[in-house]
Formats: sequence, C-alpha cells, structure tokens
Amino acid sequence: MPGTRKLGRPTSHRISMLRGMVTFLLQTGRIETTVTRAKEVRSLTEKLITIAKDNNLHNYRQALAFITKEDVTKKLFDEIAPKYADRNGGYCRITKIGPRRGDAAEMAIIELI
Repeated sequence: MPGTRKLGRPTSHRISMLRGMVTFLLQTGRIETTVTRAKEVRSLTEKLITIAKDNNLHNYRQALAFITKEDVTKKLFDEIAPKYADRNGGYCRITKIGPRRGDAAEMAIIELI
C-alpha cells in the first residue's frame, strides 16, 4: 500500500512508521511532520477513507489490516467516512510551516478537511 518514497528507512521500518502516522492522523485529525512524510501519509489516508466510504465487512477488514488500533478503524467507518460521502477525494490538507530548527527540514501540518 505505501508509495514510492523511501524516506531513508528500510522497508519494514518505513511501513511501520507510516501505519502509525496514518493511525494517529485519523485519531487526532492533524499532525506535524516533514513535507515528504506528509505527502506519503496523505496518499495512504485518502485511500483508506475511500475504502471506508463503502461500509462492508471486506473493506472493514482491509482497513483494520493497515490501521494499528481497532477503535480508530471504527471511528473511520462511523464518523470520518460518512462526512466525506459526497466528496470525490481531497480529504487531507498539507500546509507548509517552514524549516525545522535543528536540521532545517521543511515541516508541514497535515490535517483532515
């Protein structure tokens, strides 16, 4: 499911990190991270929301296989996906907030619209 950016990590670490970030984004509604990570998280989150718009057991299990917390999956299907029922994509917004103080990495806030 993850995209093409390697983010300087081995595959297993990268997938685990992205799963955690997607779970946290769906749980809280917004996170602050680097721009490249935000772009990866956006693509994965939008795919999961699109899956959740068709509420059936198969899609629930597909989402549960990627999201690390069962209560977040339930929130995705019960609260988040119905909110975007009439929208065809574009569920996340990335806002650049400038460089990080320590290493000057470009930072961004990703949030659900």
